[in-house]
Amino acid sequence: MTYKRILTIQDISCVGQCSLTVALPILSVCGLETAILPSAVLSTHTAGFSGYTFRDLTDDIPAIAEHWEKEKIAFDAVYTGYLGSAKQIAYVKAIIANLLKKGGASFVDPAMADNGKLYPAFDENYVEAMKELCFAAEYCLPNITEACFLTGIEYREQYDEKYTAELLGAMKENGAQNVILTGVGYMPDKTGVVVLENGKTSYYEHKKISKGCHGTGDVYASAFVGLFMNGGNACEAAKLAADFTVSCIENTQDDPQHWYGVKFEPLLHLLSSK
Repeated sequence: MTYKRILTIQDISCVGQCSLTVALPILSVCGLETAILPSAVLSTHTAGFSGYTFRDLTDDIPAIAEHWEKEKIAFDAVYTGYLGSAKQIAYVKAIIANLLKKGGASFVDPAMADNGKLYPAFDENYVEAMKELCFAAEYCLPNITEACFLTGIEYREQYDEKYTAELLGAMKENGAQNVILTGVGYMPDKTGVVVLENGKTSYYEHKKISKGCHGTGDVYASAFVGLFMNGGNACEAAKLAADFTVSCIENTQDDPQHWYGVKFEPLLHLLSSK
């Protein structure tokens, strides 16, 4: 297997098992040299903690990218997670254009909305900027809410396969090359992922765990990217990433004190064997 270098761009929540503290170990255990570009540094994530610190690193991004360019550092893949502003999205687009190797892969997790609503920090201007990033990426990984904001299709809590097909069709019409649509469940006790790759659609269904955990979207996206870059195809990577994420949630369910994330670290060996 060729030794590959990947760049992941997202925030660092120093405590909380999300964003870069999830992406770095997962990508690394998949055998990838993992470079990071933090978009911000927080003492903890923002879900359930109070009084957290926040430092915006937007203005540091261009200088870091310029230094890499001078050193002739390039990447086999670029994977983006939570980005804090439309300005950061513009910088990321430039990094992909200038530092991604020819034939390299780009992965975008929009990380901007859920349950029918945008996250509080974002507005329609951010959505418009994210559209450009998502529709230019080789692989886009939205949940249903994010796909709705990206396409303008009305969000529904109850839906069927016709609805998800409409979402995927609209993503493709807007320029999306390949889509990994997450959190898709047609029955109350089931959820799964729909993969649109090279014009073909497949669905992987698995059990739904009613108690959600913070950071599982980051776990899933990072596992998918790592498995895909490790020689898998999108359908297989989507399936294995889903199974890994479910295992991480199950590994955390019996610990009520661990409310802020999932215990993924003891299960990293599941990815290293793939």
